[in-house]
Amino acid sequence: QVQLVESGGGSVQAGGSLRLSCAASGYSSYCLGWFRQAPGMEREGVATINSYGGTPYYADSAKGRFTISRDNAKSILYLQMNSLKPEDTAMYYCAAKWPGYCGSPIRAANFDYWGQGTQVTVSS
Repeated sequence: QVQLVESGGGSVQAGGSLRLSCAASGYSSYCLGWFRQAPGMEREGVATINSYGGTPYYADSAKGRFTISRDNAKSILYLQMNSLKPEDTAMYYCAAKWPGYCGSPIRAANFDYWGQGTQVTVSS
């Protein structure tokens, strides 16, 4: 069974950077993604990466600022977030789905396994 545990969230000022990590056991054949949810808002897909790597998919809000990557040897999923904005404030979740091809667009309903989330707060 896939287990997902996020870390790396915190509070930063606008323009700053954070790197989120997701420890994922048993995930090598799964599509992995990052989602976020702000209070009162629907869960939003941020980025996904196929099990075999390849070209990641990014939501428009993440393009040019965020980078998703995975280290299969260490069983870790990353999200490097640069040029953070106050509107990036949310709980961030990693998620997994099988098979390993993610497709587009990103739909939370397609993902079967979820972590508990890590809070990101960006102040202006």
